[in-house]
Amino acid sequence: MVVFQFAISIFLIIGTLVIYNQLNYIQHKDLGFDRTQVLVIKNVGVIENAKTFKQEVKQLAGVANASLSGFLPTGVVRAPDGVFRNKTPDPKNALFTEVWPIDEDYLNTMGMGISKGRNFSNQLSTDSSAVIINETAARMLGFANNPLDKKIYRPTEVPNQPLKEYHVIGVVKDFNFSSLRDNISPVVMFLANDNGALSIKIKAKNLPAFVTQVEHKWNQLSPNQHFEYSFMDDDFNTAYRTEHRTGKLFLIFTTLAVVIACLGLFSLAAYAAEQRNKEIGIRKVLGASVSAIVAMLSKDFIKLVLISFVIAAPLAWLVMYKWLQGFAYRQNIQWWVVAVAGAGALVIAFITISTQSFKAAVANPAESLKGE
Repeated sequence: MVVFQFAISIFLIIGTLVIYNQLNYIQHKDLGFDRTQVLVIKNVGVIENAKTFKQEVKQLAGVANASLSGFLPTGVVRAPDGVFRNKTPDPKNALFTEVWPIDEDYLNTMGMGISKGRNFSNQLSTDSSAVIINETAARMLGFANNPLDKKIYRPTEVPNQPLKEYHVIGVVKDFNFSSLRDNISPVVMFLANDNGALSIKIKAKNLPAFVTQVEHKWNQLSPNQHFEYSFMDDDFNTAYRTEHRTGKLFLIFTTLAVVIACLGLFSLAAYAAEQRNKEIGIRKVLGASVSAIVAMLSKDFIKLVLISFVIAAPLAWLVMYKWLQGFAYRQNIQWWVVAVAGAGALVIAFITISTQSFKAAVANPAESLKGE
C-alpha cells in the first residue's frame, strides 16, 4: 500500500512539474510579435468611418501606434487560400497559405520584425499590388535566397482576369499566430482595408482611464453600438486555458495524494515503532544513539519509497512525453524534474517517519522494559 500510494504521488509530482514547465515555456517564448500592452477594439466595422476612429485614437496620449485589421496573431479569424508561383493556375504551382489584409501600421503595432525588404507605405501607389510574406512562405515558395520583387498570383473574381499579379516587397520574421501545438504555416499579407478590429499599442500606465478615453471616442462616432474590447495577452492566455486547468488539477491531486500517502506512512511507522518498542529499549541500554535508532527505524520505509520511485518515474516520463508531443514547440522533460520529484518524495517520507522514530528513540527504556 505504501509503495502504491507513493508511486501515485511521485507520478503526479512529475506530471505537475512538467505541465508547469511547459506553461512557463509558453509564457516566455518569443512568438515573433509583442502581445503586451495591445488593446483590441472589436467589430470596428460598425463605425461608418473606421479610419477616422483610428486616426482619432492615435492622437490620444499614451498611444504608440494603431492598426486596422481583423487578422490578429491571437485571434480566430483566418483566411486560408491558394497563391500561385506563375500565371498558370496549376495546382502543382500552388501554395496553400494564410492571406491577410492589413494596413501600413500593422507590423509596427504588432512588434513584428522584417528580415528582408520593407513595410507597406500608403504613399506608394504600387503597394496596392505588393505583398509581404513570412519566412515560411518564402521558403515554401522557393524564394528563400532572394525573395524581393518575386511575383506571386492570387485568384480574383474578375471574369477576364482569373489571377492577379503581386510582387514581394518584404519578408516578415516568422511569428506564431496559431497555438504552439502547431508549426508555423505560410502567411501572405497584402495592403487592403479591413475593419474587423482596431489594435492599439499602448504606452500609457493607467489602462482603465485609457480604455475610458477610447470608449468615449467610440460613443462619439457610433453612439448606438456596443463597445467591446480585450487585451491581446489575455486572448493569448485564453488559448491555453485547458493546460492551465490541467495544471491546477494535477496540483490539487498531487497535494491530496501526498497527504494520504504520508498519513498511511505515519500510521505504519507508529505501528512498527510500537512492535519494536522493547528492541529499542534494549538498544538504548546498550548505548545506541538517538540518530542510530531513527536511522534503523527509517531505512526500511525509505526503501519502499525508492521502490515507488523506480516504478513511477519511467511511467510518468512516458505519459508526459506523449502529452508534450501534442505541442510543436515544447520543452523536453528535464532530468531535474525527475530528480526533484524523487528527492521531494524521500524528504517528505523521511520527515513523516522521523516524527514517530524520534519519539520512540527518546522514550525512557525503563518504560518499555519494566515488564521484563
